[in-house]
Amino acid sequence: MTLIRRASPWDDLFTLRRTVERLFDEDARPRFWRATFTGADPALDITTNKDELVVRASLAGWKPDDVEITLTGNTLTIAGETKAEERREEDSWILNEIRHGSFSRTLELPEGLVGERATASFEHGVLTLRIPKADEIKPKQIKISAGSAAESKPERELVGAGSGR
Repeated sequence: MTLIRRASPWDDLFTLRRTVERLFDEDARPRFWRATFTGADPALDITTNKDELVVRASLAGWKPDDVEITLTGNTLTIAGETKAEERREEDSWILNEIRHGSFSRTLELPEGLVGERATASFEHGVLTLRIPKADEIKPKQIKISAGSAAESKPERELVGAGSGR
């Protein structure tokens, strides 16, 4: 008679627990979507087309001079700082929700962008950053020549195959 050692019923439970812990420890989003936020983070929209990547940041109430954009490699940082208005002693506040202070938002962008040709504009409280794609990652159109494969003649004919010799 052969003795078979049975695993502890607790082993499966611990394996499941480790799997669930690993699931919550890892970030499932693609790398370039991951961002670090400090302070008040502006809302972003990021779109792409065949020619460029476009980042739009909602910065209502901010002035272009108060915002700094840095692109180092594939890391984009949008940061800003503004000072609060001076408070006078004779004013009594009822509501104070307009944000002041600083913010910083850092994103890792996909490969193949040409940061040297990036442009930024600021209109109606929206910062728009356009970063062109490198030519080597842009989709290329391949034209099909009609009839070229059907019209080509073989270089030599097969001899002896079905010739009756």
